[in-house]
Amino acid sequence: MSDVDKLFASPLAQVSDFVFDHDVARVFPDMIKRSIPGYPTIVENIGVISAHHAQPGTLIYDLGCSLGAATQSIRRHLRQEGCRIIGVDSAEAMVERCREYLSAQDAMIEELAPASVIHGDILELPLEPCSVVVLNFTLQFIAPDQRLELLRRIRDALLPGGILILSEKFRFEQPDTQHQLEQVHYAFKRANGYSDLEIAQKRSAIENVMLLDSQQAHMERLRAAGFSQAYTWFQCFNFGSIVAHA
Repeated sequence: MSDVDKLFASPLAQVSDFVFDHDVARVFPDMIKRSIPGYPTIVENIGVISAHHAQPGTLIYDLGCSLGAATQSIRRHLRQEGCRIIGVDSAEAMVERCREYLSAQDAMIEELAPASVIHGDILELPLEPCSVVVLNFTLQFIAPDQRLELLRRIRDALLPGGILILSEKFRFEQPDTQHQLEQVHYAFKRANGYSDLEIAQKRSAIENVMLLDSQQAHMERLRAAGFSQAYTWFQCFNFGSIVAHA
């Protein structure tokens, strides 16, 4: 079980850049549920979409898997024979807890697809042929000048008929739209129990770490990476998810 997120509840003399350390891993399920509108729907349907497109006997990647929510969802829905899931994350604290969650899932449900978790950098990881790749709120933490190359490597690794599921927080080109959706997002966080202090300090911690793109920029980059088709299958406020076909 995770703890309640109180990481930014007290005034901080200096707000450091956000890192996925043990403190964050401990409260992450609560943090993500109260911070990302539509997150449970996104995660559940990553499982549905992945299971629909997974090909028998193939590999599925969850890149930037954090605590493995997407991996667990895929395992619940997957019916194809012989598939294997590999989760990858660069934060050791997240990997440790992810392995615990997957072990608990194994103990509760029989005959799930095998899943393993690698502690590593997805920018350096050699990708094997695969039918599904998930980047669930991961690309926004990758340096902008490295995003296209990562997507190209994913596209090259995908088998014919394979897909990428890309979930991101979006930036909007129109200032009025951006402002309105930001304000609604803050209202969402207040409705979930975060104070204005917590919202402000979390924003300061993450603004230099999480660098956002517009939906148009994502679509253009996916085309440049060689994907044949891409569409937004879900959006709630300024958060959404895209399916891109190889």
